[in-house]
Amino acid sequence: MERLILASLSPRRSELLKQVGIPFQVVESTYREPEVTDEQAVESIALAKARAVHTRYRDALIIGADTVVVCADRIFGKPESEHEARLMLEALSGNVHRVITAVALVRGSREVAVREETLVWMRRIEEDELSAYIATGEPMDKAGAYAVQGKGAVFVERIEGCFFNVVGLPLARLVSMLKSEGVSIWPEGGD
Repeated sequence: MERLILASLSPRRSELLKQVGIPFQVVESTYREPEVTDEQAVESIALAKARAVHTRYRDALIIGADTVVVCADRIFGKPESEHEARLMLEALSGNVHRVITAVALVRGSREVAVREETLVWMRRIEEDELSAYIATGEPMDKAGAYAVQGKGAVFVERIEGCFFNVVGLPLARLVSMLKSEGVSIWPEGGD
């Protein structure tokens, strides 16, 4: 199998790739993400992350990704403080929001980026729950200030679309992209 590199230090993305048995290496991207003010920017950010790693590993297929949460036309990335996490969770509480993840592949001069969207219904979060959840520290490195695969799962009533997209990497979409690039995740004879 071709050498695959994940241009992300996200432990969640690494766990998802390991879960399905995709062999990969993690290399931190040197690209510094801007504050996202336009949901269309997720594709260009995912590509920029992959390109930054590609400059050092030209013989590999690089995977880049970026995730944002959009609620009532407001874009939420990762909170920079507990106060910002509280404001994000208060906005999501009792509402439906969209989780958008862009996945990019860079190999040689070929680049491709796609986006996946998932709708998430969040129940109303009580003040004591909100404070307790923020105190766990879990919201601090998550787009939208919650982890659907962690303690934040108790706030999610329903999801429409790819669950793994909400975690940060839409696996079915990624595997389809890899297949389009001639890369199979299955051992020989496993197709």
